[in-house]
Amino acid sequence: MQKNKQKSAKIPFLFFIILLGFIIFISVLFYWSSINRKLPRLYRKDINSALRGRIISKEGYTIARSKKLYKAVVDTRNIDPDKKNLFIKLYSLYSGEKIKDIKKSINSYFGTVVLSYKIDAISAQHLRELSKKLYRLGVFVGYEDKKTGITFTHGLDIVESGEYRVYNYKDTLTPVVGYVRKYEKNRITKIYGVKGLEKEYNSILNPVQDGVIKGSKDIAGNIILNGYSSITTRIDGSDIHLNIPLKFQKIIENLLDNSKNELQAKEITAVVMDSKTGKILLLASSNRYNPSSIKKNEYSHLSITASRFTYEPGSVLKPIIFSLLLEENKVNPYDLVRIYGGKYKIGRKTIRDSHKFEWLSAEDVIVHSSNVGISQLAQKLNYVDYYNGLKKFGFTQKSGIDLPYEHVGVMPKVYQLKSEIYKAVTAYGYGIEATLTQLLKAYNVFNNNGREIEPRIAGYYVDAYGKKHNLLSKKYKQVIPVAVAKRVQKILIKTVQKGTATATIIPGLTIGGKTGTAHIAKKGGYSDLYNSSFIGFANDKNHSYTIAVLVREPKKRYYYYASLTAVPVFKKIVEEMIEEGMLSPEDTAKSP
Repeated sequence: MQKNKQKSAKIPFLFFIILLGFIIFISVLFYWSSINRKLPRLYRKDINSALRGRIISKEGYTIARSKKLYKAVVDTRNIDPDKKNLFIKLYSLYSGEKIKDIKKSINSYFGTVVLSYKIDAISAQHLRELSKKLYRLGVFVGYEDKKTGITFTHGLDIVESGEYRVYNYKDTLTPVVGYVRKYEKNRITKIYGVKGLEKEYNSILNPVQDGVIKGSKDIAGNIILNGYSSITTRIDGSDIHLNIPLKFQKIIENLLDNSKNELQAKEITAVVMDSKTGKILLLASSNRYNPSSIKKNEYSHLSITASRFTYEPGSVLKPIIFSLLLEENKVNPYDLVRIYGGKYKIGRKTIRDSHKFEWLSAEDVIVHSSNVGISQLAQKLNYVDYYNGLKKFGFTQKSGIDLPYEHVGVMPKVYQLKSEIYKAVTAYGYGIEATLTQLLKAYNVFNNNGREIEPRIAGYYVDAYGKKHNLLSKKYKQVIPVAVAKRVQKILIKTVQKGTATATIIPGLTIGGKTGTAHIAKKGGYSDLYNSSFIGFANDKNHSYTIAVLVREPKKRYYYYASLTAVPVFKKIVEEMIEEGMLSPEDTAKSP
């Protein structure tokens, strides 16, 4: 019995000893797995990050592209003290870094240090060659880790640190091209589009797949390419090709800059579109920025006015209302309309004209931009037809232009158009807000046989395999009958020849359009500031273009009228189009 009791007493003791041994074993395993032992790795994986695609002009000039950045890393414990000066001099020679800066980095920490962060691809290749030479020269020596007793050798490593965007022509084509922001992925700096085309085509521009090389490494740290190594191909993002010629864009930007200064305006924006294809050949603003270095005072320039700024268009809306009247057979262009000397009262509101006509033909109401005349004609439209007519011309809807964050504007509710006042003021462009691209698309209907087409800045993209993908819109819609569109087109031509836009006449070209000058609404009423616009077209035998110009808040004295602000800019744009071979005036001196 006594022996059995002694055996039973030993069992807990033995269990405790075994448990303690197991705990010590686990602790040792954990210690060796968690400490930084600086074990030499015999296997290596190199990542060759894919790059974002380019944005390219119509002529093939690269507007935006991505470049790689690299960093140089070295373990100072592996530099032979007797050859430290040699390393510093050679690294300075290859990298272009100052000797004093290299010394400061090396002497600042006994271990792994980063010598340079922003190394371009060419310098990176040179420094990799240097790393091999330094091994051959015996600059790098083994270092024994006192904790582990293991000796390791880490030489000069050149590794990717990220990607950055280069805008070759600085502020040209901004804010349309947009800009990018950085983010970190696997310790590599990547970028994504925030505004403009960079944002709109982010998924197409984004890289598809990083290149990866895996395999055993040699003593210099290079991967040994053999049957056991593996390679994944790098696939970059696609290149976006625009419809905009860079030279023409730059010429017009300079023109807008000069006009802005002359008119003391807040901004001038202009758009040119091929009437048949929807290709945007120009989208320019006087308010631009350099995407590589955006300044605080340029924050207001980041948004694209043509697609995001909504305003009351004024008289440019009159031809659209007139086309609805024609379509519904509510008016004959030769009908006489009484103008009452340019002053007419509807309810409590008095409507005024700048010209004191007594009578005008219905089409001359448009030619001479009579508020009184269009207010009376608009009453003939049923309120439902009025509302639906504005909707089918694209108001309160996106134009479809390939830009992000497009605004849609506002217009009266269908029940509001039962009111004579609402019908009247909307007819001459108040109480309704639209963007310049909406108005451009609407006017293009008159220059395209009654059909609408979506505007497109980008024509196509080319993927990493060289395959071309079309980006032009194939959406066409008949907005008004061909006969109605042709009739309004003739009235707009007459407006240029005899009405408010005679300053746009260029012999040998067919030019039509309509001016619009509108007070800017402020709290409690309207201010003494104006937005002035001219929207029209310029055609020759082989080409047809729809053109829109907006001058925001011109402050030059007496120069707020569109005929003195937007119209001259329109004409200068057409003259430049002739110079660039986009339009060819017919020789009017030829005998019939």
